[in-house]
Amino acid sequence: MKNPVEERFAEFHQKWMCQVEENLQRLLEASRQISPRAEREALVSKVTTHFKGYYIAKWEAAHEDVLAFFSPVWLSPLENAFLWVTGWKPSIAFRLIESLRPAAEMSEEQMKKVEELRVKIRLEEEKVEREMERQQVALADRRMVELARLAGQIRNGGLVREENALVEVALKGLLSGLERVMKAADCVRLKTLKGLLEVLSPLQRVDFLAAILMFQVNIRKWGMKRAGFR
Repeated sequence: MKNPVEERFAEFHQKWMCQVEENLQRLLEASRQISPRAEREALVSKVTTHFKGYYIAKWEAAHEDVLAFFSPVWLSPLENAFLWVTGWKPSIAFRLIESLRPAAEMSEEQMKKVEELRVKIRLEEEKVEREMERQQVALADRRMVELARLAGQIRNGGLVREENALVEVALKGLLSGLERVMKAADCVRLKTLKGLLEVLSPLQRVDFLAAILMFQVNIRKWGMKRAGFR
């Protein structure tokens, strides 16, 4: 059974994905047709704004229940299998860049900047992974193990109010840590998008965003089909 945060975000996510599919079709049309540079730039701006809107909604909901985003019920098991700290792994964006067009269509200067960004983003991924590991280790801290034991006693009515409050404070600290890691990972995702879009030409931006949206849409369709949903 979904809690209120999961209910609201599941509804938001469904509507957001419908817009993703619409944006994908517009990007594919813009890639196939010869259109003015201004139109392509306007479309890219619309798609990136839609991306940012997702993270604004995500952060607002996660502040109420961050754990919902570490095991999201609105995603299929296949989609969950691809998650990296509650979202897509930034390194995937560079693989999509490589798969788009022959390397000859990118200038030497572009390829150099993409490679520099790749190295930078990989270091930031590792930083997030270290912090996530730190949070996981904190769960096994001796004090947390003791608090878990006390929490079990709470359920059996064996603790006074002060001890109950102690457990709540400790859990709140852990959840705050997870929220920080989630936001750090999201910032790396956004930084990757921004960095690559700055390097690419208007047409390359259209193709790149289309590839990202295509990846999201296909993973969702395959996952829902495998899970038995329409």
